[in-house]
Amino acid sequence: MQQETQVQVSGGAEAVRAGGANAPSHAGTAGTAARLRQAKRAYSVRRVALADADRLLAERRPRPGDLLLARVMQLGMHQHLESSDGRRQRLWPGDEIIVAYGERYAPDQFEAVVPDDLLGCHLVAGGGIAARVLTRHAGVKPATQIQPIGLLGHARGVLNLRDASLGHAARGRSALTLAVVGSSMNAGKTTTAAHLIAGLRRAGLRVGAAKVTGTGAGGDRWLMQDAGAALTLDFTDMGYASTAGLEPADVERILVSLCGHVASSGVDCTVLEVADGLLQRETSALVQSSLFARHVDAVIFAAPDALSAIAGTNWLRQRQLPLVAISGLLTASPLASREAAAMLDLPIHTIEQLATPEVLRQLLPRVTQLVERAQRLA
Repeated sequence: MQQETQVQVSGGAEAVRAGGANAPSHAGTAGTAARLRQAKRAYSVRRVALADADRLLAERRPRPGDLLLARVMQLGMHQHLESSDGRRQRLWPGDEIIVAYGERYAPDQFEAVVPDDLLGCHLVAGGGIAARVLTRHAGVKPATQIQPIGLLGHARGVLNLRDASLGHAARGRSALTLAVVGSSMNAGKTTTAAHLIAGLRRAGLRVGAAKVTGTGAGGDRWLMQDAGAALTLDFTDMGYASTAGLEPADVERILVSLCGHVASSGVDCTVLEVADGLLQRETSALVQSSLFARHVDAVIFAAPDALSAIAGTNWLRQRQLPLVAISGLLTASPLASREAAAMLDLPIHTIEQLATPEVLRQLLPRVTQLVERAQRLA
């Protein structure tokens, strides 16, 4: 893991410390509105009504979820900005972008926090997350450097993702809720979830999906949508750029609200993805909570190798969670799958098998009941 050095950015008059004597506050100008319209907009800010912004503010310390206009100074790891429709917008030095502040917890990439000033920081995720990098994986490039210009504001204050949250949902959860958790980043969680969705849809069920934790980006949502989910949501719909650094109660509220909104759409079942690994702070707290146990009927564990599968199985069983199968990157290797199978009394299914209705009916008897009910109601 590499320790990052202090960002060195020269931004002229706009490179000011929040609360400094020269902190800009451009209020109510046509030029500000035009400037914001021309800026490249990130996936993370898609729900916020940017037309409400009529000024750029630098008089206060940024908070998670605050919207920021920044200039790209030096390209690094992220050279594209994901737009609200999934297009990867190529970045160039000098581009102005609208992103949101948020923490990043990614062992394979960056550890980053929301800074306490509006000095230079980094683009730490392609979905549009601004933060200051503390450490990075030795195998990735340094983060793209950006210079804050100002927080997007209006007469009532700074625009924040929480302003556009879907809010509380009246309904609790669907008749069947499956959760995919994993040992780490890149264990195959999203791919596993997508194949589960495809299998449930092929069985004749209407499926909803939600990504409960992680860092704001649209790729996982669109993969689940392409697999056949009738509705896909994630934590950004609840007003969070990232779930890293949140208190356990906040993450639990996200889970409850996402389950409620998906269930309210009339789906037969819900597939949840919980990002990162079981040892990540927010993921660990959520999966161990009594609320998670009440909302989830079955857990599928995604692992990259046999030892991770064994350790993860033991961790989940110690907490009496309803683990029903192992999948993920592990199953790309028949040898690794056999190693895990020799030590576990659980089915180990490839992602292709999870997309098969027959396998899902054996794994989850409740599926057959839901299919029969859906046929009666058709």
